[in-house]
Amino acid sequence: MNVSVVRSLVAGALATMTGLASVAAAAEVYPAKPIQLVVPFSAGGDADQSARNLAASAADILGQPMIVVNKAGGNGIIGSQYVKAAKPDGYTLLLARTGPQILLPALQPQTTGYAWNDFTFLGLLDLNPVICAVHPDSPFKNFQDLVAGLQAKPGKLSYSHPGVATVPNLTPQLVLSSLGLPPGAAINVPYKGGGEAVLAVMSREVDFSCGNLSSMMGNLTGGKLRPLITTTPERLNKFPNLPTAREAGFPQLEAMLGWSALYGPPNMSTATVNRWVGALQRVAGDARWIAGTQGFGGIPRVLPPADTEKFVGESFSINQRIVRDANLKLE
Repeated sequence: MNVSVVRSLVAGALATMTGLASVAAAAEVYPAKPIQLVVPFSAGGDADQSARNLAASAADILGQPMIVVNKAGGNGIIGSQYVKAAKPDGYTLLLARTGPQILLPALQPQTTGYAWNDFTFLGLLDLNPVICAVHPDSPFKNFQDLVAGLQAKPGKLSYSHPGVATVPNLTPQLVLSSLGLPPGAAINVPYKGGGEAVLAVMSREVDFSCGNLSSMMGNLTGGKLRPLITTTPERLNKFPNLPTAREAGFPQLEAMLGWSALYGPPNMSTATVNRWVGALQRVAGDARWIAGTQGFGGIPRVLPPADTEKFVGESFSINQRIVRDANLKLE
C-alpha cells in the first residue's frame, strides 16, 4: 500500500478518535455554563426565597452560577410551561411548588397544560409548614374550640387564603370535609397573597387562616397571632408548645404541607439527573443552606428523584380527592 495512503488513513483515524474523545468529554462536562432556575412566581415570596437559597449553595458545588429567573403569571402555570417546553439539557430548571405542580392539575386538568408527572424529578428540597392561627383576642383558644365553632355555626365563620389553588385554601376545606360539613360551612375569603391573608386575621376581617409558616413567622413570634396547630408530623422547634394536627385529632391534615422541589424538562439524561442527585446530597449537608431554609420557615427535606416522585404522586392523589369532594373550582 502506498505510504502516503497509509499516512492519510492513520491521520484520518487519529482525527476521528480525537473528535470522538472531544465529544465524549464535552458530554461529560455538566454544567459547562450558567443554569437558569425558573421560579413561577414573583420575587420575594416563599418560592423565590427557596430558589435563591438553593442557587447560592448549588453554584459553589457545581462550579457554575445558578441564575434565578422569576416568570410569574397564571398561578404558576406560565413558568411551569416554560420549563416543560425547554431543552432537556439541564440548563433550564424549575423551582416546583405545591400549587402549580399538583393543585392546578387537580383543579383544571384540561387547561393547565401539563400533568403532575410531566417533568423530570430531580429532588425534593424543603417542606413549608402550615399553621392554623387566629387573632390573639379570638374566643378560640385552641383548635378544638375552632372546630366546635365551625360545627355550631355552619356558614358563619370565615377564613383567609391567597387563592383557590393553594394549600391555605384546601386546609380548611379538608377540616370541613373531615367534620362531615359542606364546603360552604366556612366562608372562604381570597386575598392577593399570603401576607394579605395574614393581615386579614390581624385586622379581624376573618376569623382564622391556615397559612404557610413563612408568611406568619414574624407575627407569631411577635404575639400578633395565636397559633392553634401545625400540620407537620412533629412539633416545630421554634414553637415547641404548638400541638401538631395529629395531636389535635386530625392526622389527615399532615397531607397539607407546602413544599419546594427541583424539576427539569421531560426526558433529561440519566447522567445529568445523577449529577443533580450528587449535588443535592451535598446541598443537604450545607450549613448555610440549612440555615437559610430554616430562616424563611422551611424544613430541610432533600429526597432523591424516585422518592420525590412518590411523595409528589401521593400528595397529588390526596389533593385531587379533596378538590373533588369539596367541588372546588377556579374562579
